[in-house]
Amino acid sequence: MPPTRRTAKSDALGKGPTTRARIIDDAIRLVSVEGLAGLSIGRLAERTGMSKSGLFAHFESRESVELAVLGETVARFRDEVVLPALREPRGEPRIRALIDRWHAWSNDHASMPGGCLLLQASVELDDRPGPAQELIAEAMRQWNETLRRAAAIAMDEGHFRHDLDPSLFAFQIQGIILASHQAERLLRVPGSAARMRRAVDALIDWARPAAPAPTPRSRRR
Repeated sequence: MPPTRRTAKSDALGKGPTTRARIIDDAIRLVSVEGLAGLSIGRLAERTGMSKSGLFAHFESRESVELAVLGETVARFRDEVVLPALREPRGEPRIRALIDRWHAWSNDHASMPGGCLLLQASVELDDRPGPAQELIAEAMRQWNETLRRAAAIAMDEGHFRHDLDPSLFAFQIQGIILASHQAERLLRVPGSAARMRRAVDALIDWARPAAPAPTPRSRRR
């Protein structure tokens, strides 16, 4: 018998949201390795085993796939990194949870074999105005604000010194994150995760209140 010919109707029939979610999952894995520039309807059709017309039954264009991929990635980051960390105790424990959960997220090889898609997209889209850039820029602003707010709360809790600049602290944490991602994903530096944690420890130590000077012992008479 000749092979059954696939159509858009047979690709989409009876699946709807389930098929759309599977397409987005495959697209996230593809983009994490090949970047947004590697995302195309044809390439995605190959990965999903669907026809191009079947994909168009779920997405109007390549651009709509791109926005869906980025939107889903931002939602997963919120659900897997930010919200669980915000349930940790206020102050330093919450900051450490944010960093640890980001690191686990960026090394989720099953979902994103190429590393943190948000960091990759922020570089790829920095000079490409449009809805995708706006989406990623807003996500990064929210992440920086989450780090800044966590530092400000640590000041309120007495974990950090009262004259700390929480915006600078968030900037420095983000710098450590970017350096760590490059060292692990691009340079393949052994021990990068441990080095990242040492850098975080050093930054947190710097942010803590100065220890009171020891009281000198009274001289014996």
